[in-house]
Amino acid sequence: MRTGGPSAVPGGYGPRVPDAALAAQLLVLAEAPGRGTARLGPPCTPDQAAAIAEAAAADTLDAVRATPVARRVVALDGDPGDLDLSGCTVVPQTGGDTGTRLAAAFADAMDGAAVPTLLIGTGTPQVTPALLAACLDRLVTTSRQTAVLGAAPDGRWWALGLHAALEAGVLPDVPTARTDTAERTRQALEDAGLTVLDLPELTDVGSFPDALTAAAACDPGTRTAQVVAEVAGEVAGELPGDPAPGQPRGTVTVPSARSLA
Repeated sequence: MRTGGPSAVPGGYGPRVPDAALAAQLLVLAEAPGRGTARLGPPCTPDQAAAIAEAAAADTLDAVRATPVARRVVALDGDPGDLDLSGCTVVPQTGGDTGTRLAAAFADAMDGAAVPTLLIGTGTPQVTPALLAACLDRLVTTSRQTAVLGAAPDGRWWALGLHAALEAGVLPDVPTARTDTAERTRQALEDAGLTVLDLPELTDVGSFPDALTAAAACDPGTRTAQVVAEVAGEVAGELPGDPAPGQPRGTVTVPSARSLA
């Protein structure tokens, strides 16, 4: 069953860091720098897309490191390059489709134990330690038969919290990169006997318009805010002709891309 409505503004969780988060772990599904950037272009060049993706990953990992939690795990696909993974246990991602990799990441992070675990990707740089701790708190302070799910505006999801790796066994059967992936994930979890609670809705850095939205929700001093602003200026300068009536110069419209799942 659906319990609780999604909060559109992460700031509604406030600055308090719940103590319950200390009994849980954060799991980050990450790709090597330079991978998974095709969704940002056009209008971004490969170098611009890579810069945005790397900034988003760095800001996300900063928030993860600053979150008081028992353990931080990064399931990494590829070579870390310059990615700062300090303070995190790194495990390699398994092969297969997205659902298979998600299920395996939960299993590797929990390592045979039932540990409340919140999984996110590196495409939501607007997350804060307070938000992550509150999401973990919602997972930890509920029944073990409860999951938490954070949907994205494009119908996918950006966060999933589970109490046991066995519960992630439904993920390989859920189609990903679809506008109904979040709802199908919810249904699969409910069919497995879990109650699914909502987390705030966040925009994932998939397309360039999504990157603009995510960057606008970031602190101005973050890498993502600065890099996206720089790229936006470059893209605006490359656009031919005058904008359409009522449309500011530099506005770019491309199809939306997928979120974490």
